[in-house]
Amino acid sequence: MKLKIAFLQLLPEGSPDRQYEKGKAACEKAKAAGADIALFPEMWSCGYHIPQDESELNTLAVEKNGRFVAGFRELAEKLGLAIGITFLEKHEPKPLNSFILFDRRGREVLHYSKVHTCAFDQEKVLSPGDDFYTAVLDTEKGNVTVGAMICFDREFPESARILMLKGAELILAPNACPIEINRLCALRTRAYENMLAVATCNYPKGQPDCNGHSTLFNGVPWLPDEPGVRDMCVFEAPEDEGIYYAELDLALLREHRERDVMGDKYRHPEKYGSLTK
Repeated sequence: MKLKIAFLQLLPEGSPDRQYEKGKAACEKAKAAGADIALFPEMWSCGYHIPQDESELNTLAVEKNGRFVAGFRELAEKLGLAIGITFLEKHEPKPLNSFILFDRRGREVLHYSKVHTCAFDQEKVLSPGDDFYTAVLDTEKGNVTVGAMICFDREFPESARILMLKGAELILAPNACPIEINRLCALRTRAYENMLAVATCNYPKGQPDCNGHSTLFNGVPWLPDEPGVRDMCVFEAPEDEGIYYAELDLALLREHRERDVMGDKYRHPEKYGSLTK
């Protein structure tokens, strides 16, 4: 079972309406190329533009059930394509940095809001999310259990660990920051220690403080019939704008999860009390 993921590494165009039109065209191209899942970079509805003025911020935020998000729900159903859309979500007391995954029938299967907001920077004007969630995504290739984390979430081992404990095989990770060696190491580690795949979609060069390099780590560091280790990074995009594709071999990942020792197999949670004090 191989899932084809489309990384929509796109430059923003401005208003939610313009963002929708550009995103719609990209999803149509992804479907034509045989993708099973299309993934946007972080906060696509506004191109990760976060006004610090409360009135301007609330004007820019969109409703979860509003026109922008509903448009992608309808598009997912029309194309028969799972779409992971990101947006600045209207919410009280402050907006949220949110992600919704629609399946190929247009059903909402996952709604996640960024837990680890960058409260030291622009995201101090946002509310954080309250938990991490997983869902079973039905694709033409079969079912896969997915979760989500957004950008800065990757820096906290707990994000991916909770998703693993809830059954995630694939983490979808919208992003809006420079992808460099240390962040790549964090993504690699989250995949390795939890025996799961991590797909990250970033904005390309040209978006402030971003540089492309969307990635897929497949979570399989070695094979029983091959000596030595293998690179879990099975795809890394260049810095340029574009729609990029990578395949995730779920059968290979599931075989690894069955036979190897990482993840939940030898944990001692009864000894980890200091983590929650």
